This record gives sequence, structure tokens and C-alpha cells, in this order.
Amino acid sequence: MAMMCRIDALAVVVAAAAILAGGPARADDPPFVSGSIGIFDVDHHEKATSFAADYRPAQKFWIFKPHAGAFVTTERSLYGYAGLLVDIYFGRRLVLTPSTAFGLYDKGNGKDLGSVVEFRSGAELAYRFDNRSRLGLGFHHLSNAGIGDRNPGTEILSVIFSYPLGGD
Repeated sequence: MAMMCRIDALAVVVAAAAILAGGPARADDPPFVSGSIGIFDVDHHEKATSFAADYRPAQKFWIFKPHAGAFVTTERSLYGYAGLLVDIYFGRRLVLTPSTAFGLYDKGNGKDLGSVVEFRSGAELAYRFDNRSRLGLGFHHLSNAGIGDRNPGTEILSVIFSYPLGGD
């Protein structure tokens, strides 16, 4: 549990530093639909391939944008979530997107995370193309924050493609 608190604290510090160093989300950003493929439980022994989809509307609340999505693994684990993210631009091409969300998890034949309710935090770093599409790497942590009897948590490393809807 101490390790997960350190990871969450580190995520907050990194996000705060990035917000101060980079530029906020662009006013002209369109909504995005994102798809990813990744390794579930990347740093533990119950690895599986994950496939995810995420919707990111253009609406902002100050600098935050909502997002919602789901993933499924090759072990039939399912997770649906909703939360907030921030797009932080470093120049015209690099976008750092820290995010947080909460959702519902079904382990299927996969890893038991100790609760149906799980929290997701992480970030992605993407290259932004001229048409505003993005290709990047994401790293996310899932944890029940101690509300379950067990809280093993897990990490997911993904390749993410985000496609802009509308815009240009």
C-alpha cells in the first residue's frame, strides 16, 4: 500500500510540474476517440494483453477535460471508467496527458484486484501529427485505494492512437 501511495504522490507531483512547465490544452482541440493495445500487469506475473477505447470530448472545465472508456484483456478482465484529463503541450508536437478516473472492474479469468471499484491514474506522452491525430505511449496504474480487503494494484503500458473527430 505504501508503494501505491508513493506512485500516486509521484503522479500528482509530475502532473503539477508538467502543468507549470507546459502549455494548457489548446482551445481549438476537437474531441478524440482513442484506441490502444498494451500489456496489463506489466511489472507483475499475471500479464495479459489489453485492448482499450476511450472518448475525449472537446469540452473543458477550466483546464480539465472529461474522458470515458473501457478495456478488455485476453484473460477476459473488463474495466469501464470515467474521469478527467489535462492535455499539456510542449511545443506543437508533444502532448503530455495526465489523467485520473474511477470505474468498475470484473476480473474475468484475470488478476483479482480486490474490489469491483477501481481507480485509474497515469499519463501518456504522444506525438501530435498535422491532422491533430496522436500516437504515444501510456502508463496507467489501477488500484482500489484500500477500499477492498486486498489491494494488489496493477500497471498497464500501452501504445495509444488518438483520432480527432471534426476539426480541420
